[in-house]
Amino acid sequence: MIVPFLRRAPLVLACAAAMSPLSAAVVDPGLRAEAEQAGRVDTLIVLGAKAPRHLLRTEGNYLERRRNLVDTLRATAEVSQADLRGWLDAQGIAYRPFWIVNMIEASLTPAQMDALAARDDVAKIESNREVALQRPALGPAPDASAEGAHGHAPQAAEWGVNKVRAPLVWADGFNGQGVVVAGQDTGIRWTHGAIKAKYRGWNGTTADHNYNWHDAIHDTGSSCGANSLVPCDDHSHGSHTVGTMVGDDGGSNQVGVAPGAKWIGCRNMNAGAGTPARYNECAEWFLAPTDLNGANPDPDRAPDVINNSWGCPVEEGCTAGTEVQEAIGNLVAGGIVFVASAGNDGSGCATIFSAPATYDASFTVGSMTSSDAMSGFSSRGPVAGLASVKPDVIAPGSSVRSISNVSDVAYTSMSGTSMAGPHVAGVVALLMSANPSLKGDPARVEQILRDTAIPLTSSTQVCGGIPATTFPNPVQGMGRVDAWNAYRLATDNIFVEGFDD
Repeated sequence: MIVPFLRRAPLVLACAAAMSPLSAAVVDPGLRAEAEQAGRVDTLIVLGAKAPRHLLRTEGNYLERRRNLVDTLRATAEVSQADLRGWLDAQGIAYRPFWIVNMIEASLTPAQMDALAARDDVAKIESNREVALQRPALGPAPDASAEGAHGHAPQAAEWGVNKVRAPLVWADGFNGQGVVVAGQDTGIRWTHGAIKAKYRGWNGTTADHNYNWHDAIHDTGSSCGANSLVPCDDHSHGSHTVGTMVGDDGGSNQVGVAPGAKWIGCRNMNAGAGTPARYNECAEWFLAPTDLNGANPDPDRAPDVINNSWGCPVEEGCTAGTEVQEAIGNLVAGGIVFVASAGNDGSGCATIFSAPATYDASFTVGSMTSSDAMSGFSSRGPVAGLASVKPDVIAPGSSVRSISNVSDVAYTSMSGTSMAGPHVAGVVALLMSANPSLKGDPARVEQILRDTAIPLTSSTQVCGGIPATTFPNPVQGMGRVDAWNAYRLATDNIFVEGFDD
């Protein structure tokens, strides 16, 4: 299936980038052997042409800069991929082109791989292996007061929402209104009572899923099927994370940090299994959402912040190349805050292994418990080869109660850094609702979150030789994200004596 480029951008920008002489392609080790054994293998054909970043706009507002970025990326891909796509068409090879990273996904035989590796316009041929999600742990005991719930009993605002002090910001009149959050995950049960009214595609009477939902799963194998035209969750993980960002049923289930925000979503995992191509397809759609036909991309409808409770480990091919990293860099360059969960491989040091938590462009989040301790499972830094300290902050992630995909009134408790990330994405929405000038400025938002975090005094673990009393450190970063402190700094409403603790 080919996604068409329907909105043409100036092609002169792409031409210079596409003409650079390139050396022979680098082929992912072992990929040809896999193709010989299976007959063909799913690959990412990465072209050498890059968008000319020096020509990107630096003036204007963030929407103008994002439009220019999208136009430049699309033009570069359209020009430089033309000859290669003609070859693939002539060979009868089905493929999917991308522009957020200049690459094409295709299933290739060994002979086809050899032919492409010899082309001057191909820089790399990477793997697109599929690996299952590291599943969060469910709560220990069922709660009879709510269908499908486990662990913590319902309360007016869940413990994690209270711990980041979101209700104090609500009381000042800001609950995420005017902000769009997004999740790329296992999908979303959009009809759930705690999130339906917050879906950007719902007007209170009818649903319009154009520009609000995308399914990057083009294979069957789960309850959602392939290419679902409505938001669907075949796992529950994705619904749970969206609930933590915006969930509120108007009653006793205030599970979300920013209940006034709107949400959109993309399914990047098939029954919990993702690939680099799926992650990049969602990233591309978020940078310029399209209609349900994958046409008419509109960067003005991009979200303000994206929660990413997924990992792309070594065996999935994410460290063999930089394609996922490049896509995330382009999202952030487009003015979108990219929140990433640190991973659940703790409690040892140097256990933040998987992309996107390992990238500088990601705002990486570890997990804490309700008793102000580090979650044992939460991955710690340092990250090899990375100068910055990861995680950036921590947030509630142990026994977090949120919505489930079981029914429209179901709730469940899960534990994992997957649960911590959406708390931070929700806090971002609160800040932007209080100060709209923060939209399109990820660096400023992230610095506010770091500067106002509250360290856990109970943490004495030392990683990377950095003392537990020095911040940031590779165990908890700058500490627990705090919506109230961050809100006051974002609105210049700071008490003289400093922040509350």
